Amino acid sequence: MLWLVERWQTRNLVSLVLWPLSLLYCALAVLKRWLYLRRILPSYAQDVPVIVVGNITVGGAGKTPFVVWLVNWLKSQGKQPGIVLRGYGGQSKYWPLTVTATTSATKAGDEAVLLARQTGCPVVAAPDRVAAIRTLLLEHDCSIVISDDGLQHYRMRRDLEIAVVDGMRRYGNGFCLPAGPLREPRWRANRVDLVVVNGQHTDDELGMTIEATGFRNLANGETASPGYFIDRPVHAIAGIGNPDRFFLTLSQLGLQSNNHPFPDHYRFEPADICPDGASDVIMTEKDAVKCESFADKRHWVLMVGAKPDTNLTKRLTDWLESNIG
Repeated sequence: MLWLVERWQTRNLVSLVLWPLSLLYCALAVLKRWLYLRRILPSYAQDVPVIVVGNITVGGAGKTPFVVWLVNWLKSQGKQPGIVLRGYGGQSKYWPLTVTATTSATKAGDEAVLLARQTGCPVVAAPDRVAAIRTLLLEHDCSIVISDDGLQHYRMRRDLEIAVVDGMRRYGNGFCLPAGPLREPRWRANRVDLVVVNGQHTDDELGMTIEATGFRNLANGETASPGYFIDRPVHAIAGIGNPDRFFLTLSQLGLQSNNHPFPDHYRFEPADICPDGASDVIMTEKDAVKCESFADKRHWVLMVGAKPDTNLTKRLTDWLESNIG
């Protein structure tokens, strides 16, 4: 799969061969959206506002750190947010699933557990976001719901759509799956309420950056500064949508790491995170929740946080005052 993702950035022989399938995928995506917008297929509103934070492209844009920031910001504004998400990779026999900081990542998926730990707010996972929201509101007194992903889940009506875009990859070669990274045609980005670019952005775009805040040891909880591993041999592993961004972050911190990319949401085994018996191993926060049960003192997680620009915060403040007060 990684070899195909790499080819999504340019129009090449592979993408051109897959282009007819891409046209079919695009047509079905547009038809699905049209059927829901015209109320031919049923969609469901909720008693509280729903904000969808999603992607036009497949994974790796920095959506999860942004959701963490957004939830914590809403708390600072006196709101009571709750989170729903698909629970991708989770193997629970029953959905919706209420997720806590101690829920197994195998059961709920890595993103769900990470969000529960980093936000401390209610989290419910289910492939059906409408069912997840109903469970969330039944079990918790939430004044606003954040859907992590779900931009294409049109059964769930939403009050605000936010698309997070990777400032490096942008929209790739402009093709829909499987010839390119787009889940919907490129014009869909012009239909959302806010486009947030992770990294370099234009003057008419809203921006944010993902900043490293330090390292945490998976075995003993010890923390270290961002410069701790400079001039030390380390391995870096990443099973996320855009592993190159993680490796670049380590490089910008001054690390010279031996990099090991894995497919998105990869289910790690002990052998995967022990490339040799001596060097330290650094991983992402998403991967850490899946590896902590068999990690040892060599294993560290890079802690990061989203930092939005002032224009983004102002736009969110204006929306909040107009829609909730």
